[in-house]
Amino acid sequence: MHPVEVFELIIGMMLAIIGLHYVARRLGLPPAVALLTGGSLLAFLPGVPVVELDPELVLVLFLPPLLMDGAWFIALAQVRRNLVGILSLAIGAVVFTTAVVAAVTHWLLPQLPWAACAAIGAIVSPPDAVSARAVLQRVRLPRRLTTLLEGESLLNDATGLVLFRFAVAATISGSFSISEALGSFVVLAVGGVLVGIATGTLWVVLVRRLGDEYLMIASSILTCWTTYIAGETLHVSGVIATVVAGLICSWYQHVVFSATVRMRGTAFWTVMIFLLEASVFILIGSSLRGVIERVGGIQTVITSMAIPVSLVVLAVIVARFVWVFLSDAVLAVLKRLRLTRRAPLGARSATVLSWAGMRGVVTLAVALTLPETMPARDFMLVTAFAVILATVLIQGTTLGTLIRWMGISENDGARLSMSQAEAAMAQAQLVTVQKLAHDAEGTLIHPMLLDRYQRKASMLATYPGREAEYTPGLHAHFDVVLAAVAAGRAELIRLHRRADIDDEVLHELERDLDLEELSAIAAKG
Repeated sequence: MHPVEVFELIIGMMLAIIGLHYVARRLGLPPAVALLTGGSLLAFLPGVPVVELDPELVLVLFLPPLLMDGAWFIALAQVRRNLVGILSLAIGAVVFTTAVVAAVTHWLLPQLPWAACAAIGAIVSPPDAVSARAVLQRVRLPRRLTTLLEGESLLNDATGLVLFRFAVAATISGSFSISEALGSFVVLAVGGVLVGIATGTLWVVLVRRLGDEYLMIASSILTCWTTYIAGETLHVSGVIATVVAGLICSWYQHVVFSATVRMRGTAFWTVMIFLLEASVFILIGSSLRGVIERVGGIQTVITSMAIPVSLVVLAVIVARFVWVFLSDAVLAVLKRLRLTRRAPLGARSATVLSWAGMRGVVTLAVALTLPETMPARDFMLVTAFAVILATVLIQGTTLGTLIRWMGISENDGARLSMSQAEAAMAQAQLVTVQKLAHDAEGTLIHPMLLDRYQRKASMLATYPGREAEYTPGLHAHFDVVLAAVAAGRAELIRLHRRADIDDEVLHELERDLDLEELSAIAAKG
């Protein structure tokens, strides 16, 4: 394909993303479902070239920024509090699912070596960070469930990739060593942590010295790819390295970034992540045609693979349920024996956690790296695609309904703590203003400013615990603010259209109005 045609295809994909997101919003569907379905349909349109994904390019292009984004915004305190549960899902559930899928595959295809069956399990076992984020953005869950799902999706790829590499090597060589596999996993994990610490620390030092906001934003964006490539080059886990670097950057960005850098950087980063996430799903859908043609056509898939593939998909879903419920039962026993303070999730939360195991780009990319000499390679490709379609299209579309059926809602703990933090922040501001509002002789020189902060601190001091009482008045207050902003913006545009003010004045005053509007929207929300 000519480079110009490639560029035209990319532009067409971006336009399709916008259109499919609009359709998903109008129909009330998760965007991931619309993009995956739309990409699959577009792939079979006449004249559309077959999309051939380079798996290594897919991983290095999409995975690092999406992992960094998850690590950047995840609640680190919640991760520490739920670390055992996250590791249970990221390591235990992946290993268990791999074993279950391997056993089911060997039962269905007894002629297939056990190592090849394990390779299938490793391909489909890790839920995907992109898929999890795409679904979690549309649902409200208790903080603990959200942290478990986000934390799992950040770390389980490393487990799945290690299992896959050893399974493929064992299939081709005919030998396998458990001790060697465990030792390799430890080396990959520890090495990834060290690389992540090194690049994250280097980022902190670099950003503090750059000074220029655009250089700071650019260096922050490039850190994810730099870390991932460094980890893979050193033959350690690039996934773990990127996550660790992201956690470090997230921890220090509050003190090394100015408000301007944070606002501009977040805006750019949000748009970039949106395009990358959407591109992942539409590329997965677009690659369906190539996978089907590679295995001999849709007729071959239906007649010779439909039943075994369906059973493997069912095994993937059931294995997660079994692991989550068994783990929760063990936690309940430990709680009863007073060996842990962590309460079990309970049947309803465990059901939601089990159902939220969507697969995505990593599963497909890893499947496409299978060597041509791998036994049952076509079956593995079709199975990987079927698992992605089933988990995203079925589980992704029904997760919100399941949450409502289970009566699970976002708890109020975070809201109360935020109110208390806001009150403490306002009190600290008031103390500073009280000092600076008077001159050296003690004369009040900023009465209006002092009055403003006194009223703010007084109101927020009584707000925690009385949100329901204050909310209607606050909403009405900020509705007036937003109406005033809209009126100011309309007048500003009128003056500009009459040539009474130039573009520079328009942009400067418009920025002030934008900041005021964003502040009011955030406060109202």
